[in-house]
Amino acid sequence: MEGVDRCGKTTQVGLLVKHLISIGLATVAMRFPDRTTLVGDLINQYLQSKSDLDDRAVHLLFSANRWEAAPNLQKTLLEEKKTIVCDRYAHSGVAFSSAKPSLEEELDWCKSCDVGLPAPDAVIFLDLSQEEAEQRGGFGGERYEKTEMQLRVRERFRELQGTDDASGQIPWHIVNAAQTIEEVQKEINGIVEKTIQDVQENDKPVGLLWK
Repeated sequence: MEGVDRCGKTTQVGLLVKHLISIGLATVAMRFPDRTTLVGDLINQYLQSKSDLDDRAVHLLFSANRWEAAPNLQKTLLEEKKTIVCDRYAHSGVAFSSAKPSLEEELDWCKSCDVGLPAPDAVIFLDLSQEEAEQRGGFGGERYEKTEMQLRVRERFRELQGTDDASGQIPWHIVNAAQTIEEVQKEINGIVEKTIQDVQENDKPVGLLWK
């Protein structure tokens, strides 16, 4: 699940996991960045403005954080046969890094760091205007929660959607996050149930990101 900050991703991930478990599907949630690891701790310090790093170095840290989770992702999907719901993943990493002025011409480089990771079966993008996002509690608490940055990130997400649509690799589903929590939840549940049905009926293998 992707989107700008404060669009409701974490809330909806939690509700989705509960729903899928309630209909008999073994499901786990994962969140990126995972701040519990050594790499995640470095990222956390950066996001809380306790350290400063070169923009490329920061992007590589975010990517490394996903790569260190990759074996667990593969095991969960292939061996345990569980559905994974991610609160942010590689698309967020690329969107936020390439929204920085120093990397605005480096979208392909930002994507290249995550090529080969387990690919999602679908991206659910919670679409929320910047004005509405800033009205939600907690906005501005971390480094990236600045109006200009968030507007650029939103545009980068649109670019990524376009490249994914053009390649036919990963379907995107845009959900209006300004609806009530219940309305958003109902729409997401429908999207995910159809996606899982399609994967099961067609015996789709786990794909590789951007390959």
